[in-house]
Amino acid sequence: MTFDYLQWSGDRKKLSIAMACDFFHPNVGGVETHIYSLSQCLIARGHRVIVITHSYGSKGQQRQGVRYMSRGLKIYYIPFLPIYQETILMTIYGTLPVIREILIREQIDIVHGHSSFSQLGSEAVLHAQGLGVPTILTDHSLFRFADFSALFLNKIFQGILGLIDAVICVSHTGKENTVLRAGFDPEQVYVIP
Repeated sequence: MTFDYLQWSGDRKKLSIAMACDFFHPNVGGVETHIYSLSQCLIARGHRVIVITHSYGSKGQQRQGVRYMSRGLKIYYIPFLPIYQETILMTIYGTLPVIREILIREQIDIVHGHSSFSQLGSEAVLHAQGLGVPTILTDHSLFRFADFSALFLNKIFQGILGLIDAVICVSHTGKENTVLRAGFDPEQVYVIP
């Protein structure tokens, strides 16, 4: 007997979910593909999903505004350009008006940030917490512990994780790394490969 998890919906409420990350299409990579695939599976189960990411491209060729992908996946390419390695400059309050407007307009039930290295994902989670919206973070990477940059990033990560309701890691090694570097409760960290 096989179980088709995409067809099962149970008696659960249909949610409005916002995925937030600096890394998304048109770039191609593991995080980008993960967000797209997860969004498509959630849509297939009846949930409404949007993605919040930064704008891409140069003047005249810029991808900005609202775009749609298959199955009605709505993408908000907000007007912030990446500064370093496809991440925006962390401003905390600079993104607040745009993200707040999107979360309220779309009546978002859950904000799901991706990658602890994503400034946009971190800021979306912070703003969602301020609005009383539950948050999840999927951590996709392993980080060092010893050098100065790792110590600095781990302190920021500890502050952000203190506000998050649950953390998902893509491996058991990733879970151990996240728990150690952020001091997060292992009972609230789930592994979904």
